[in-house]
Amino acid sequence: MQDFRLMIAPAPTIDPNADTIAAVATAPGAGGVGIVRLSGPRARVIAESICGRSLRPRHAHHVRFSEHNGDTIDDGLALSFPAPNSFTGEDVVELQAHGSPVVLQQLVMRACALGARHARPGEFSERAFLNERLDLAQAEAIADLIAASDTRAARAARRALEGVFSQRVEAIADSFSALRVHVEAAIDFADESIDTLGGQAVRKKLAATQVDLSRLLADAERGRKLRDGLHAVIVGPPNAGKSSLLNALAGGDRAIVTDIPGTTRDVLRETMRLDGLELTLVDTAGLREGGDAIEREGMRRARAELETADLALVVLDARDPAAGLSAVEGVLATVPLRLLIHNKSDLLASPPADTETTVHVSALDGRGLETLHARLRGLAMGNTQEASAGEFSARGRHVDALRRAQEHANTANRELDHERLELAAEELRLAHEALGEITGRISPDDMLGRIFSTFCIGK
Repeated sequence: MQDFRLMIAPAPTIDPNADTIAAVATAPGAGGVGIVRLSGPRARVIAESICGRSLRPRHAHHVRFSEHNGDTIDDGLALSFPAPNSFTGEDVVELQAHGSPVVLQQLVMRACALGARHARPGEFSERAFLNERLDLAQAEAIADLIAASDTRAARAARRALEGVFSQRVEAIADSFSALRVHVEAAIDFADESIDTLGGQAVRKKLAATQVDLSRLLADAERGRKLRDGLHAVIVGPPNAGKSSLLNALAGGDRAIVTDIPGTTRDVLRETMRLDGLELTLVDTAGLREGGDAIEREGMRRARAELETADLALVVLDARDPAAGLSAVEGVLATVPLRLLIHNKSDLLASPPADTETTVHVSALDGRGLETLHARLRGLAMGNTQEASAGEFSARGRHVDALRRAQEHANTANRELDHERLELAAEELRLAHEALGEITGRISPDDMLGRIFSTFCIGK
């Protein structure tokens, strides 16, 4: 039987010869309290030299922070957290001083003079990951929690940090691993039909795993939108009221509005929030045949925006929506979500009822805008209480990994149907590895570098 185990390098152990790092761990600027964090094998020795006394683990000591010549830098609190029971898994010390940037930098320089070095962005979290104090998705959730702009985003990041996302990923990865074991075991009995070797149970388990993966992908998509926001492109024929709609949604005159076709010639962005979700609205040039060189460039940029859009808000003149839709429908194929907005409904004697994909509004007098807001919230995040309760923050790379795992699982299912067991086993391996990228079980060093370089210094 082939070796089904993933080729993963052994987990790094705590290195007694590693550098000791130091950085300001609180936000830039002045404050009542500021914290300098040290991590590494010499963290306690360096801190005790600065404090002029020994530090008892997990006790707050009121101390005087001193320069090498005895001059006082500040007074404050010192706390020591010995390895491995610390955030990074190494010896960690926090020096809590008054929140003067000058004082905090003095403490960092003093630590560096005693043998520490300045920490790189994200290096504390990176060491926590390398020392298995948290996985990669949890480490990223720290940055998401710091960057959270409202309660909902903070709650979702906190759930990811607690491991809600990682646990679901690991459970599905374990299912793929178990399936691969069974399939590779069956390879040694090539003369037998897989159905005689428990093939029905394998297919049933794979189907259940695919369902779990689809649900996780949908939840991760919501988490990604909550973190990154929703990219919505306003598109439609000239003079349908796209810029007027942008102004109405944004609550101000952001775009120039005239009756002249081709007024909008470039993309215009406006950001708004809907129940904690950041929505980036992009107004674009009206799509039509002809136009001068500048207008044609505007239409090219509109099509480019649609290629990366999460949602297309297709604005049509309510008096003849079919004609407007036929003019733009050809450029909507790549957009995963679309909502048809029949604008200028105030000009209709009796506007028809809204449908699941259509909303009637008037950017001029505001009718239908409340319904449009509700529909946008529903498209972005779902309306159920269960979805809100289960939210966790996620990133684009997580969604990409889940999609690849789903593709490999689908291919594995087809290969099993044709009893091509070697190919099915390989697809299950690839699905497992794609999930491993999320938690960092399988992570190229260059990817780790890119991820942690986006963190704050001191985190």
